[in-house]
Amino acid sequence: MTERVEVAIVGAGAVGLLLGCLLAQRGVDLIVLERRPAVSRASRAIGIHPPGLAALDAAGVGDAVRREAAGVEVGIALGGGRELARVPFGDRRILSLPQHRTEALLRERLAQLAPGALRTGAELVGLQQSVSGQVELELADGARVAARWAVGADGVRSTVRRLLGIAWQPRPGVAAYAMADAPDRTGAPGAALLCLEPDGIVESFPMPDGQRRWVARLPGPSGPTRMEPLSLAALQRLLRERLGVAPELPAAAKPSSFVARQRVATEFTRGRVALVGDAAHEISPIGGQGMSLGWLDAVAFDRALASAAPHERDGAALEGYARERGRAAARAVRRAAWNMRMGAPAHGAARVARLALVRILGLPPARSLLVSSFTMRGL
Repeated sequence: MTERVEVAIVGAGAVGLLLGCLLAQRGVDLIVLERRPAVSRASRAIGIHPPGLAALDAAGVGDAVRREAAGVEVGIALGGGRELARVPFGDRRILSLPQHRTEALLRERLAQLAPGALRTGAELVGLQQSVSGQVELELADGARVAARWAVGADGVRSTVRRLLGIAWQPRPGVAAYAMADAPDRTGAPGAALLCLEPDGIVESFPMPDGQRRWVARLPGPSGPTRMEPLSLAALQRLLRERLGVAPELPAAAKPSSFVARQRVATEFTRGRVALVGDAAHEISPIGGQGMSLGWLDAVAFDRALASAAPHERDGAALEGYARERGRAAARAVRRAAWNMRMGAPAHGAARVARLALVRILGLPPARSLLVSSFTMRGL
């Protein structure tokens, strides 16, 4: 038996779920296929930027997110314990909410709009496009789905991208980081703190329930392919060495280590199949813009489908989507690479020059450009 739907979305992360909500609101018959049988609560994205919040509003969960999220009202750059620049975000403030909570709200919304559309434990193993204008998907359990359109929202290791044969091109910006969450005792609950220290940046961001996330750039060569998790004691020691007075990480904290890298798909669409979110572009999480960028992909894809001709077969409706989101991804990659360079280790004259640049960027009129970059204007 082959199940037939209008749109098949592969991947039920934050981007796939939001796209499902947008389509379901328009009455589109859809299915969302998720390989994982259970929900992940691992430490992942927390930043929700103004364009991302607008996308959540469009999906009907913006108010629920606002009720749970912490607000980031200002960014403060520090060097050696001294304030270098203060950048208020005003009406373009950023929200902070753990990704698993955002996804839970989106799953609830999708269940209201399209009961039964989400299928967990459904692993994609085959994908073909027929001359009749159908996308045929084969699952590991032998089930088959035929869809008029298909979307790969299945992350940086996208099976959809691999089955389509779309290449994955590296872009500048690779570095290793470790992070952990702890009670916020900074006395600055609404501030993102960026500590530009000689051996690498330490960042911290407010989170709901009086918590704060600490992220530290790790020393040594950039860009290992895999990393061993940093122990709690090792991360505590690194923070203390850089900051002098380090946050006390609770014994229950589970540090996670990761390699931030940047890659972009050579094509965002192939026929009647589109890539969205991390399946289309891996953006450094330093700056926290990857999730919101994926939501903007989802909004653009929904808009493209809404304007498609009823009997469109060759995927021409997606050409504008591919151009628009490809340009946005290129801009996001450049901004993220700049953020990573600014947080790299720097000593001597290089450090003096960097701190002077930060002071200048914190003053008008340059400050408005910084706000635009941090809050994803133009993406």
